[in-house]
Amino acid sequence: MTVAAPIVAPSILAADFARLADEVRAVESAADWLHVDVMDNHFVPNLTIGLPVVQSLLAATDLPFDVHLMIEDPRRWAPSYADAGAYNVTFHAEACDDPVALAKDLRSAGAKAGLAIDRDTPIEPYLDLLPSFDTLLIMTIKAGFGGQRFIPELLDKVRTARRHVAAGHLELRIEVDGGIAADTIGQAAEAGADAFVAGTAVYGAADPAAAVTRLRQLAETAASRA
Repeated sequence: MTVAAPIVAPSILAADFARLADEVRAVESAADWLHVDVMDNHFVPNLTIGLPVVQSLLAATDLPFDVHLMIEDPRRWAPSYADAGAYNVTFHAEACDDPVALAKDLRSAGAKAGLAIDRDTPIEPYLDLLPSFDTLLIMTIKAGFGGQRFIPELLDKVRTARRHVAAGHLELRIEVDGGIAADTIGQAAEAGADAFVAGTAVYGAADPAAAVTRLRQLAETAASRA
């Protein structure tokens, strides 16, 4: 199994919201992407940040923004994040009745398009849609809360997706989100993931940038064994 070089995306959900710009700069030297969780208190119970905060942060860093929309009606809101300059905009399959059409809109607006699959959603119905996407985000927890424990059984979805991507020779990042840390990132990499969202493991560390570098090294080592 050949996968792309791993990407580590620190999640600002675990950062200090009173110091967001500083928290972003703390990982600039090491991070590949910056993961931004947008929650609307409808699709998921929590409420986090929205477009104005994302626009402000985009002006404060050159890191590519990996925006994860845990919201209802992404057809209405997602293109605005692409227009604002987000690198990758991911929305949930469970919230969208025409994922391929929205993916086209995001790409037309200049962003990569991502499809997210929540904990309890089977992946098989969406495999044939993957050529329309640049990223497949597989939740390894239940979407909506940070700090949850990693669920290794959900890596079966990663394995299924990786086999499908390999068989179709697709150019697609397989991203995992939830409980990714030093003791779990290797499992996810061996299963076929090549992009890793890490919140507490980064922002709970004394040196967030060093934590990012260490996570990438662990992923690289595990992928080389796969």
